[in-house]
Amino acid sequence: MSPRDKNAPRDVDTPVIIAAKSDVTLAQKDNSNTKKVFIKTYGCQMNVYDSERMADVLAPIGYAPVDKPDFADLVILNTCHIREKAAEKVYSELGRIRNHKIKNKPDMKVAVAGCVAQAEGAEIMRRAPVVDMVLGPQTYHKLPEMIAKVHRKSGEVLETEFDTIEKFDQLPKTRSVKGFTAFLTIQEGCDKFCTFCVVPYTRGAEVSRKVQQIVDEARDLARQGVREITLIGQNVNAYLGEGPDGTNWGLGELIRHVALIGGIDRIRFTTSHPRDMDDDLIRVIGEEPKLMPYLHLPIQSGSNKILRAMNRDHTYAHYKELIGKIRAARPELALSGDFIVGFPGETDADFEDTMKCVREVGYASSFSFKYSIRPGTPGASMPRQVPEDVKTERLKRLQDLLYTQQQDFNQSLIGKTLSVLVEGTARKGSQLFGRSPYITGTHFDGPESLIGTIVEVKILEAGRNSLIGVLAE
Repeated sequence: MSPRDKNAPRDVDTPVIIAAKSDVTLAQKDNSNTKKVFIKTYGCQMNVYDSERMADVLAPIGYAPVDKPDFADLVILNTCHIREKAAEKVYSELGRIRNHKIKNKPDMKVAVAGCVAQAEGAEIMRRAPVVDMVLGPQTYHKLPEMIAKVHRKSGEVLETEFDTIEKFDQLPKTRSVKGFTAFLTIQEGCDKFCTFCVVPYTRGAEVSRKVQQIVDEARDLARQGVREITLIGQNVNAYLGEGPDGTNWGLGELIRHVALIGGIDRIRFTTSHPRDMDDDLIRVIGEEPKLMPYLHLPIQSGSNKILRAMNRDHTYAHYKELIGKIRAARPELALSGDFIVGFPGETDADFEDTMKCVREVGYASSFSFKYSIRPGTPGASMPRQVPEDVKTERLKRLQDLLYTQQQDFNQSLIGKTLSVLVEGTARKGSQLFGRSPYITGTHFDGPESLIGTIVEVKILEAGRNSLIGVLAE
């Protein structure tokens, strides 16, 4: 599975451009009063969802998406603060935008959104005069109001409040989506306070949306032809939202309810935390056929000492026991995980515990990173920071093992027949492209009339990131 896969847990350094081809064509040729917005997204699925909703918020006031800043009246950088030097990357991008604005489009407006905006909003306004608006991840529903203030040159243009519920109450009731898969945010924020992570400080406390609000959005997606929904949240399995009966529902009960919606044939959820993986959710994993057999459950380290230092509040034994229960409920399930190497105080023995964890658990896909200091987090001031060259060597060893496991898992699919949601044609050649239940990109020959349907494909070849097959008879 490639980190660039749309529905996979994303590599936070990979930007995504939010633009629909038909809208781009319209906007670039438009001679009326249609305005153009370019949105560049960094980070996780939550940011992808937020960028799509920003486009929805802007549509009623006349903005159409474009895929290049050259055509834009408004440029939005939706930022991520998870990785090292995230803010500097934003300033670098703002420098390029500033030069373009001066040379080509002096009336262009510029906004910085997302987690870097939340963490460093005032500093962005001070360091980058090209920026007209700064808004945190809980305030993008206020974009029309902020744009009006900018054009009037009056009022504050820095919005970094933490009111998740207000945001979802104020967003448009319908979404504009293209394609057959979609993210759907059900929960935001985090109460776990892992010592390496900035999310609790940039996204706020855990908040869950009401069941009915989620169901209404899912039904709207189904009406637009979406066949697969990925329920997302910073800690998605911490979901606890008000149900139609007035009681609080967990993620398992929500999945059962969403599975009843006509047109929605496949359901996924990400990203989970081991502390919130309860027995009811495990039962749903085993019982609900619409729930795909793929689980992203990060552990970060196999060392109990490092897990304590990270404030993960679970041990390797607890994690391994959970995986055993889940695989007993769904034997064909593929597991994905996150790993951090070089956390402060990590010794060679601690790292070997992580390697042992990977060998014992077995992963079909994974995301692994060197620890990077995030200012303001407890990990930033911890003693015994690991030298960069040691981190690099450990990461290579870990990734070699993880990549081998990923290749082995994909090879195990050869000869099997998998259900594939056909999303379109492949970038090269005339083959169709879709995704297996394990998210793996799958290529095969077939008529374009199959796009948007779910077909059975027999797998003939497997690479590390993709599968090749033929339509099953």
